[in-house]
Amino acid sequence: MTLFERLTPAAATPEEERPAPEKLLAGDPVFTTWNVEEVEGLYCGIWQSTPGKWRIAYDEWEYCRILEGRSIITSEDGTEYPLSAGDSFILRPGFKGTWEVLETTRKDYVIRL
Repeated sequence: MTLFERLTPAAATPEEERPAPEKLLAGDPVFTTWNVEEVEGLYCGIWQSTPGKWRIAYDEWEYCRILEGRSIITSEDGTEYPLSAGDSFILRPGFKGTWEVLETTRKDYVIRL
């Protein structure tokens, strides 16, 4: 293991999945995750989704930076957060709402459980 790691898709083997059927609201989004780091409850990598909409509920803390695409995160109180390349944000434990990918979206992330 090197002590320096670039966050690129080449740094990890991609994993594909879809939202659980009970969370899916629209479309057929496919998630691709390049999980570059996993150490003691800390995860770091790159995530991508094709268009669709699903419910989200966070038990973990997550920092994200949108690298490309367009999405809208909507909190359960109806507040909409439009996201596009260059936007950074934190989702804290307890956040609930929806994630809608309008254009295939790629982000880098750091998650702490």
